[in-house]
Amino acid sequence: ASGDAQSSVELYDPANGTWLQTGFLNQARDAHTAILLHNGQVLVAGGDGKGGGALASAELYDPATSKWSETGSMIQAREHHTATLLPDGRVLVAGGEGNAGALSSAELYDPTTGTWSQTGSMSQAREEHAAVLLPNGKVLATAGIAQLDLFSDELYDPATGGWSQTGSLALSRDSHTATLLSDGRVLVAGGQLRNKALSSAELFH
Repeated sequence: ASGDAQSSVELYDPANGTWLQTGFLNQARDAHTAILLHNGQVLVAGGDGKGGGALASAELYDPATSKWSETGSMIQAREHHTATLLPDGRVLVAGGEGNAGALSSAELYDPTTGTWSQTGSMSQAREEHAAVLLPNGKVLATAGIAQLDLFSDELYDPATGGWSQTGSLALSRDSHTATLLSDGRVLVAGGQLRNKALSSAELFH
């Protein structure tokens, strides 16, 4: 909830099933994204800050030192967005909620320079959606919520920097998951509709 953002970080060791504390974030945040980069560092971007309000700041975690360092800030402050690692090592951040509502904008993080650049905007503003990288290198963004519940989906093409609409889900949902299966299909599961949890799942292909 707004005002309850945390800066603490923990590491899970699968060898013995235990958790241990590691370096603290420079800025407390919730509703952010975290993604593993090709260089082994973790990029954390945006979120809701202490006291409320979307953040534009981003940080990098280095497992070798257990420390966080600041990197370039996003162009647009956002929370409840998605972050997807592209094949070329850049990170696509799309949608989310800004301080004036749901966003359609998207931007790219370049880990070689630590900077963000604007890319094409989605045709539909959305937050609390899900995004997944497809085998063809495109990114599928599914459903979410804006002023209305959404079931529309869009595809991002890194080669052109543009979005195109694709088939819609059968049911509107937000706060769901999207998982790429080994056969190239995408499993969309759960989420909520009008604040009621969903048990249904759908396949995109």
